[in-house]
Amino acid sequence: MAHRDIVAAQDILRSESGAVVRDWGGRVPIALVYPNSYGVGMSSLAMHALYGLFNSQPGLLAERAFAWLDRAATPDTPVLLLESQRPLADAAVVAASLSFELDYAHLVALLRRAGIPPRAADRDSRHPLVLLGGPAVTANPAPMAGLADAILLGEIEPVLGSLSQALRGMLDVDKADTLQALAQIPGMLVPSLPGTQPLRPQRLGDLDSVPTQSVLHCPRAEFGDMHLIEISRGCVHGCRFCLAGSLYHPYRERSLEVILEQARAALPVRNKLGLVAAAVSDHSQIEELASRLRAMGATFSVSSLRVRPFSEHLIEALQASGSRSVTIAPEAGSERLRQLIRKGVSHDDILRATERVEGRFASLKLYSMIGLPTETEDDIEELLALVGAIRQRFSREVVLNVTPFVPKAHTPFQRVAMAPRAVLQRRIRRLRSGCRALGAELRAEPVAAAQAQAVLARGDARIGALLLDLQGTAPADLLRALKGEGIDLEQELGERPPAASLPWERVAVWPAGTPEWCDAGEDFDGQGAALPV
Repeated sequence: MAHRDIVAAQDILRSESGAVVRDWGGRVPIALVYPNSYGVGMSSLAMHALYGLFNSQPGLLAERAFAWLDRAATPDTPVLLLESQRPLADAAVVAASLSFELDYAHLVALLRRAGIPPRAADRDSRHPLVLLGGPAVTANPAPMAGLADAILLGEIEPVLGSLSQALRGMLDVDKADTLQALAQIPGMLVPSLPGTQPLRPQRLGDLDSVPTQSVLHCPRAEFGDMHLIEISRGCVHGCRFCLAGSLYHPYRERSLEVILEQARAALPVRNKLGLVAAAVSDHSQIEELASRLRAMGATFSVSSLRVRPFSEHLIEALQASGSRSVTIAPEAGSERLRQLIRKGVSHDDILRATERVEGRFASLKLYSMIGLPTETEDDIEELLALVGAIRQRFSREVVLNVTPFVPKAHTPFQRVAMAPRAVLQRRIRRLRSGCRALGAELRAEPVAAAQAQAVLARGDARIGALLLDLQGTAPADLLRALKGEGIDLEQELGERPPAASLPWERVAVWPAGTPEWCDAGEDFDGQGAALPV
């Protein structure tokens, strides 16, 4: 094992506070894996939450591992547990949180580097049990079913006790018995065991019962200067492209007093808070929360602002917190497209919000998708016109961030086609030249990355088998592998017919029936074409 990697792990550990370093004796060691960099992983509130939850359970011990610490990994880079610097393969359980499909390839490479066969069928009692969770595999577990021993669908808090009991017992029984025990847990998919019954993702009913916040101080993380606090879960809006509204329904809020209690406890260590939610502005007491946090002397940050309703108290608090930028998400360039996706904001809403942040921040960031269903060149021109109108009202830096639309499981757009590569590239070129002429900056996600994400988001066992043999972790590696196996990329990215079965059908996100906002009854294009669901 490379001495340099041990030193790097020890150096990171010394920079932190709150890490749990214990002797392994009498405990089941769990490797909590984030298949990306340390900086990204420790900016994930899920990592903090899981670390705290597992280490709160008798008989369990969680340590962390990442795809890489302070440098890009090579095939020879060892995978170390951060706290003990022991090899990943020494753990009894490898538990990976997967929020993004593009991290699947990183996880495969990480296991391979650790000497752990990525394919579940190739592992035996000598290897760690591999447990997966997170929104990406909850939405569609099929591509990772060949890798996982078990996949937890939904939120861990409701089943933490039964999961911990099954893991504590694994040292006394064989792997087959452990898998049988895991299969009894609600929301747990064990791919190697037969079963056709729908599985319902688990959801925590009362957020106040399990306050979710940073449990470590990690200065080298991307948000290392912040204490993260989850203030709500789910979303009150029914945007037709968005996975959060489907997976995390119903919308739930953490109470004002619990949030303030968490803030008070954090302030002696860090006075900057990161409020985490799908839409912070939607919290029913956001204005009082902002005012009381300011009165406590706290500064805070949010990922983006809703322009309707627009919270003046929140803007004032962000300005007082020293925030240099704010983000607004039009999501689409034209009024027509925003109505189609049910975004629920108008050009006028966006421009009024722009006028109210003018002079208060150094940068205004905009987020929009391109390639939405029925999008035309006219919609792109309307997006540029909107950027131009914003540029006239905001005198400092304006940045437009665009990402290609990716259809996701369990959303009303789950069957629609992704826009062709040539179309997306042409629209990015037009936006780039248009933004340059307007004095705005364009930042665009690479089309290849979006295509790879789309393949994995709606992938089946064929895609999973290819992934397990993948050499390389870049999106282009996956797309080349598809071609090499004779898998038609256009077909994978194309429309799924209404009668076609879907790889994620066993995941019962809507057991009580599809809600009204998912209804296919509305016109898809305003001319009578039905929206596939």
